[in-house]
Amino acid sequence: MEEKIVMILNEMSEYLSVSQMKKLQEVMLHAFAEREQEKTQINNEEYLVMFLDAKKIEGCSERTIQYYHVTIKKMLDTVPQPVRKITTEDMRAYLSEYQKLNNCSKVTVDNVRRNISSFFSWLEEENHILKSPMKRIHKIKTNQQVKAIITDEDIEKLRDKCSCIRDLSMIDLLYSTGIRVGELVNLNISDINFEDRECVVLGKGGKERKVYFDAKAKLHLQAYLGSRSDYNPALFVTLDAPHDRLKISGVEIRMRELGRSINLNKIHPHKFRRTMATRAIDKGMPIEQVQKILGHSQIDTTMRYAMVNQSNVKTSHQKYIA
Repeated sequence: MEEKIVMILNEMSEYLSVSQMKKLQEVMLHAFAEREQEKTQINNEEYLVMFLDAKKIEGCSERTIQYYHVTIKKMLDTVPQPVRKITTEDMRAYLSEYQKLNNCSKVTVDNVRRNISSFFSWLEEENHILKSPMKRIHKIKTNQQVKAIITDEDIEKLRDKCSCIRDLSMIDLLYSTGIRVGELVNLNISDINFEDRECVVLGKGGKERKVYFDAKAKLHLQAYLGSRSDYNPALFVTLDAPHDRLKISGVEIRMRELGRSINLNKIHPHKFRRTMATRAIDKGMPIEQVQKILGHSQIDTTMRYAMVNQSNVKTSHQKYIA
């Protein structure tokens, strides 16, 4: 507080007389004192609620809000002092202890760091604290592992194992569009444009975008919708009555079961997304267009999803360099 007052007074010194400067200092000290008194009446739990409300208004999903809540509340329960007194040293010690106690990876710890950093950055932006204690705690360096994708052969095996047209339609839609599982389950029949083979999905932050599916997905989706007798507007519903909208967990369980049936233990909806991105870049689609289809705000995120085929890299090198 004192630093801000001194900075303002220094800025105004060449424009005001001595008496005016004294009056300005008096008014500022009084105003800041009232503000500080108001802040002391807000506890950590209330700050967390205010932060989560702000994130809801920004359009964050329920899963994101819940992740923020769990990670930040755990920190506040562990670090005893009010948020306005938490230091950089406190947070370094917390993250270090968190990794030891939970025996988790650097990626997990960095996700926790990022969530906590968002919380303190918001407190700083809203003038609840003078400076975020997370500013000097940088991104934790992690090993960049090349994540596997689903091969064309395995896709065909998954298709062959589908016992119902619904699951076949889900696989084709995930594989050709690269949409998130949350976007998949939120789709309605009215969102599908069969003539142009496209659909509108609601992505992160409430942003709408168009994605495109192939002919195989079109035929299987039309067959699936033709087989249904319910009136649910959802594109994908449960197999049993009352045929409710399919949930994220339902899709994840079904994909995992199909994967295990062909001896693949790591088949999940997000893997289809990474596979689509890799295939698109591998076949020459510009990275900016892949970014648009996937709905990424940062192109760096798109690059992390895509694993460019090494043989194609070699071919390109021979074409342009050798």
